[in-house]
Amino acid sequence: MFVNRIILVIGWLLCTVTTYTQVLNPSKWSVFSSTETTKIGNELDLIFSATIDNNWYLYSSEFNCEDGPIKTTFSFTPNASYQLVGSIKAINPLDKHDENFECDVKIFKKKAEFRQRIKILSTKLKITVEYEYQVCSDLTGLCVPGDGEFVFDNIKIEAKKSEDRSQKIEDESKGDRKQELGDEDEQVSSFKFQVTDNPSIVGDSTKPAISIRYPVSISGPILDSSLVKDQTQSQSLWGFFILSFLAGLAALLTPCVFPMIPMTVSFFTGRGTKFQALVYGFSIILIYTLIGAVLAPLMGPETANHLSTEWIPNMIFFSVFIVFGLSFLGLFEITLPGSVINRVDQQAEKGGLAGVFFMAFTLVLVSFSCTGPLVGSILVSSAGGEFLKPIVGMFAFALAFAIPFTLFAFFPGWLKSLPKSGGWLNTVKVVLGFIEIALAFKFLSIADQAFHWRILDREINLAIWIVIALLIGIYLMKGFRMPGDTGKDAEDKTVSVLRISLAMVVFTFVMYLVPGMWGAPLKALAGYLPPMSTLDFNLLSANDKQNPNQICDTPKYSEFLHLPHGINGYFDYTQAMMCARQQNKPLFIDFTGHGCTNCREMEARVWSDPQVLQRLKNDYVVVALYVDDKTILPESAWYTSTYDKKVKKTIGKQNADLQIAKLNNNAQPFYVLVGTDERVLVSPKPYDLKAENFVKFLDEGKRRYNELY
Repeated sequence: MFVNRIILVIGWLLCTVTTYTQVLNPSKWSVFSSTETTKIGNELDLIFSATIDNNWYLYSSEFNCEDGPIKTTFSFTPNASYQLVGSIKAINPLDKHDENFECDVKIFKKKAEFRQRIKILSTKLKITVEYEYQVCSDLTGLCVPGDGEFVFDNIKIEAKKSEDRSQKIEDESKGDRKQELGDEDEQVSSFKFQVTDNPSIVGDSTKPAISIRYPVSISGPILDSSLVKDQTQSQSLWGFFILSFLAGLAALLTPCVFPMIPMTVSFFTGRGTKFQALVYGFSIILIYTLIGAVLAPLMGPETANHLSTEWIPNMIFFSVFIVFGLSFLGLFEITLPGSVINRVDQQAEKGGLAGVFFMAFTLVLVSFSCTGPLVGSILVSSAGGEFLKPIVGMFAFALAFAIPFTLFAFFPGWLKSLPKSGGWLNTVKVVLGFIEIALAFKFLSIADQAFHWRILDREINLAIWIVIALLIGIYLMKGFRMPGDTGKDAEDKTVSVLRISLAMVVFTFVMYLVPGMWGAPLKALAGYLPPMSTLDFNLLSANDKQNPNQICDTPKYSEFLHLPHGINGYFDYTQAMMCARQQNKPLFIDFTGHGCTNCREMEARVWSDPQVLQRLKNDYVVVALYVDDKTILPESAWYTSTYDKKVKKTIGKQNADLQIAKLNNNAQPFYVLVGTDERVLVSPKPYDLKAENFVKFLDEGKRRYNELY
C-alpha cells in the first residue's frame, strides 16, 4: 500500500508560500501597435501582451466551456475614428482539460499575446479598451481575477486631403460629451440600509428577538493588524522522503534482491574491508541519486500542468504501470541486456575502490527487474514537483536499499537472524503487481475525461479497485497461486498470522471503497478517482437538502447563485451581515468565483466533510461573494472604489473590491470569519484540502466570537 501512498502525495509536497495579506499580481500587461504611423483607410494590429509569473497560467479568450473559468475578454469602446476588422485572436495558446468544469480550455504560460486588427477612419484616433482576465497557480491552487483599461492615443495618422472635416467635428463633440459623463461616474454609493430595533429570526419564533446595537451603515470587514501573521502553507519533502524510503525497504523483499544480501556480505567478509563495505553502500546511493539528478530538470514545476492534464503522457504512464504490474504478476520479466550487465561485472572484478563501485552498479542492474517498477513509480510521483523532488526520492530509496548491505557487511553475525529465501518473496512481488495495475487507472481516468469517452466513470473505476483489492486479499489467504509460486511454501495451505493480518487490512480497504459506489465522497482518494459528477447514482445528493439551516429572509440573487450541500446562505455582504446580527452568529465569508476551479474542489472535498458541514450550517451565517459575476446592479448601487478609483457597477466588481480594499487580498478561494461588529475574528484561510484544518479554523472563529460578543 506504500506505493499507493506515494501517488497520493503527488502535488501536495510542493514548497508553496502564500501570504494572506498581499494583493497578488501574477501577470503584467503591455500594449502596442504593429505600426506607429499610418494613413486613413489603412489597417493595423493592436497587440495585447501579458508576462505571466512562473507556475501561473492565464485563460485564453476562445474556448467552448459554458459556466467555466473566466476567459480573457477585450471590450472596445465604440468610436467613429476606427473600425474593428474581425475579432480578437489569441496567438498560440496551449490546450488544457479542466477537471473541475469537465471541459477543454486554452491557456497561456509565461507569455500571452492577443491581436485585434482595426481600420483607421479618422486622424483623431483614440481607442479605449477594457479587459478582463483570470490567472491561476499550478502550485498553490489560487486563482486571481483581474481587469483594467488600455488607451491607444499615440498612433500618428496622416490625413488624406479629401478627409471629411465634419467627421472631425463629430468626433470632437462625442469626446466632449464623454468627458461630461465621466464626472457622473465619480459618485459613490456606500453600503447603507435600515435596521429595525427588534428584528426577529425568520423560521424560528421560539427564540427571543435580538436587539441590534451596531451602526446602521455596513462598511465591510475590519482586519485587525494583530491577526495579520505570515501563515504560510509549507509542505516539506519529508513526507515524500519517508515514502520513498519505505519503497526502498520494500525492494529489499523482492526475489531479485533479498538473496543477494548474504552473497554480497560473504564477499566483504572474505576479502573486503570495512571501508570498502562503506564505499559499496555510498556507491549504491550515488548511482540512484544521479538518476534523480539527471531527470530533475525534466520534473520541475513547469511540467506539472502538462503531466496532470494532457492525455498523451497519462496514457504512457497508464501503459507503463500496466506493463510493470503484469511483470510483477509473472507474465514476463523485465531485464536489462546481458551484455550490459556482463560489461559492468567485468569492471567490478578489477578490485580496488573502482571495483567496489562497479560491484554496486552490478547490483543495481541485476535487481532492475524488481526495483525498476518501484523506481519508476517514484519518478512518476515526482513529475511536476520541485527540482529537488526526484533527487530526494531517489536518495531516500537508495538509502533504504543500501543500509542493509552495509550493516550486514559490518556485522556479518546478523545474517543468522534473516529469514530464509522462499515463496514469501514472490508473494511480495505479486502484491506489488496488483497495486501497480490499480494505480494505472488513475492515469487512464485523466485521458478518459479529456476525450469524454465515459468508459471509466467513477463507479467503474471503483469496481476495478474493489476487484483488485479482493484478489489481493484472497491471494494472501492462499486462495489461488501465481506463476512464480513454487516449492513447499506454495504447497503448504497454512496461512501465517502476518498474511491474515495483511488480508484483514486489504478487506477493510474494500469495505471503505464499497460505499463510494453510491456516492460516499471517499475524501482520502478524491484526487485519484473520476469526479462525482460521473457517478450515475448518488444517494448522498438526496440528503443534501435535509436539515437545512435557518436564514433570516430570502437571499438576493438566489435565483442564479447557489451554495453547495444544501447550505442556506446569502450572496450579498450587507444582507448577510444583517442576518448575522439578527441571529447573533459570526459571519462566514466565502470569496469565490464562477471560474474558480479550486473553489469547486474545496466545496467537493472539504465542505462535504460532515464536521465542516455541520459547523457551517449551525454555527455561522454563510455568504458566498462571487468576484466574477457580471450582473449589473442598479445605478443607485454603483460606487467609486477607494482602491483603484474605478466605478464598480456589477456584483463581481463590488465583491472583488470589498476583498481587496478591506482585506488586502485578491485570490480565491479565500475564507474570512467576521463578528457582528465586522471585525475579522481569526486569520483568514485560503485553499487547503485538509478538512481537519478547516474544522480548527471554524472552531477557533466560534471560540473567539463567544469571547468577544
